[in-house]
Amino acid sequence: VLMLHRTRQLFVRQRTTLINAIRAHLAQFGIVAGVGRNGVEVLLDLIAKGEDERIPPAAGECLMALATQLELVKRQILEADRRVLAWHRSSELSKRLAAIPGVGPLIASALVASVPDPSVFRSGRDLSAWIGLVPKQNSTGGKERLGSISKAGNRYLRSILVVGALSVIKRAKQLGHTRHPWLVPLMERRSVRVAAIALANKIARIAWAMMARNQSYRTPLPTTE
Repeated sequence: VLMLHRTRQLFVRQRTTLINAIRAHLAQFGIVAGVGRNGVEVLLDLIAKGEDERIPPAAGECLMALATQLELVKRQILEADRRVLAWHRSSELSKRLAAIPGVGPLIASALVASVPDPSVFRSGRDLSAWIGLVPKQNSTGGKERLGSISKAGNRYLRSILVVGALSVIKRAKQLGHTRHPWLVPLMERRSVRVAAIALANKIARIAWAMMARNQSYRTPLPTTE
């Protein structure tokens, strides 16, 4: 399962590299498009038609080769996603972890595969520190100051947990409320990135508790004034 995740991660990096190359080459001929998936599709459509006179024939052949490779990588990512989902559905623990807000099949299966024995960690904080989600602490004069997280730890788990946390924050902003009351004042004081790391830390701790104690996710009760 970990090999499947790593293979998918490699394909994702290749997709990013190919997209950046296509954008950069076309920009040399004064052809640009908006950011995001829609912008890329516009460029790919332009390459497929091969009718833009600003692109020399030799350059067009190179761009077509890159576009073909990009299409292949995108299909490989979809196939990897299909296999991850199939494994996730076959694992009771992975399905239980997916009940945590911000955790889907990709994160749940990666956690189960990466932590086959949660008892090796004494607490959820130890798991979070192993992943690399615990900020450095600098305490002076009785005041605790939390620094940035280090680049040590499990970079893959850290990155997908932060992405999952960002999705929770984005949804909270759209709906105007969240199941995590402590997250609201944090988002008011700090940047979205800091709030996402704090939430990812919380998710990792919850996941450890569920795995170590064989529990299901319990939605936090709303706080009362």
